[in-house]
Amino acid sequence: MPIADGFVPAELKDVPQECFPLDLFLCRNCGHAQLLDVVDPEILYRSYIYTTSTSLGLDQHYKQYAADMVAVARPPANGLVMELGSNDGTLLRCFQAHGLRTLGIDPAREVARRATESGVETLPEYFTTELARRLKRERGPADIICANNVIANIDQVGDAFDGIGELLAPEGVFVFETGYQLPIIQNLLFETIYHEHLDYHSVKPMQKFCERHGLRLFAAKHIPTKGGSLRGLVCHANSGRATESSVGELIRRETEAGIHTLAAHHVYGARIEKLKQDLLTLLRGLRQQGKRIAAFGAANAVTTLTHHFEIGEFIEFVVDDNPRKQGTFSPGYHTPVLPMQALYDRKPDYVLVLAWRFLEPFQRKNQAYLDQGGRFIVPLPELRIIRGVTTVA
Repeated sequence: MPIADGFVPAELKDVPQECFPLDLFLCRNCGHAQLLDVVDPEILYRSYIYTTSTSLGLDQHYKQYAADMVAVARPPANGLVMELGSNDGTLLRCFQAHGLRTLGIDPAREVARRATESGVETLPEYFTTELARRLKRERGPADIICANNVIANIDQVGDAFDGIGELLAPEGVFVFETGYQLPIIQNLLFETIYHEHLDYHSVKPMQKFCERHGLRLFAAKHIPTKGGSLRGLVCHANSGRATESSVGELIRRETEAGIHTLAAHHVYGARIEKLKQDLLTLLRGLRQQGKRIAAFGAANAVTTLTHHFEIGEFIEFVVDDNPRKQGTFSPGYHTPVLPMQALYDRKPDYVLVLAWRFLEPFQRKNQAYLDQGGRFIVPLPELRIIRGVTTVA
């Protein structure tokens, strides 16, 4: 598969893109799921264009997140908050509103530059133990360290956790949010598997991993963001913070669901394959009828869905609200990405809702398309067609 965010400009649409293996592996010993084929991070991140502020609902989520973490960590006045993979500084601004000092670390040079100019100092670097030691000397220890949707992206994650241990204040809190293998399996979120995401975390292996690096997972929570994520709170192993019952409770749920077993992943694969074949049957039938099909969603996850389901050939164009994606061409298939108005100008018969987790706001904005006779095809978590106010199986 090509890089998930590898949308290309018009001048490159006729140039084939490099593809890389995308296979998910499971550790038989601890139950952790991960990729073994690692794409050079310089390819993935140095020219990264995604910005946090473009994600629906994330601003409000981060305001509550910052308030929650201040209440738990109780940093001193003018305490220091650092964020790994801080992107455009959306979260750190929420901590600034609590009177705290902030520092972002993000290797995407242009994103880091714009964040700094906007008032959130951001270093355009990869986080390592060496950098952590330097920052501790220069800035002092961090009372709160955040890593949101980033610990799954780090190849040398052991070194990163050692760096967190170096940098974290004695009673400081490291908080991470990341994709959670439990809903990925239960809710068929397979499209979140792509080259940026090397790890698919769950509580049981994470607890042991923290212990090996002198840290302790003292709280864990299943949260709804990104279709289902894991929020983990980590402290030094010898911290006075008590380990909460939430850790054991989520391990119990994971064990009951069998997500650390190969058998569960085989069932998972079979469910995905059935949905793929059902969708291909539907799309082939519509094409034989001469129906025109567009799609909604120019996000990273859409690339996995489109390539794994092998449906790119059926899609005439893609619509998306993100102006950075409009005018580009999708990874691999090089389908044009257009503004939402194209649904009304070009009038396709069907829109395949590839970004299916955003169905509700998409439908709310485009009810007029349905009222004019158009239909939505929703591929996951079960295949269905929506027309007008009626859903047809």
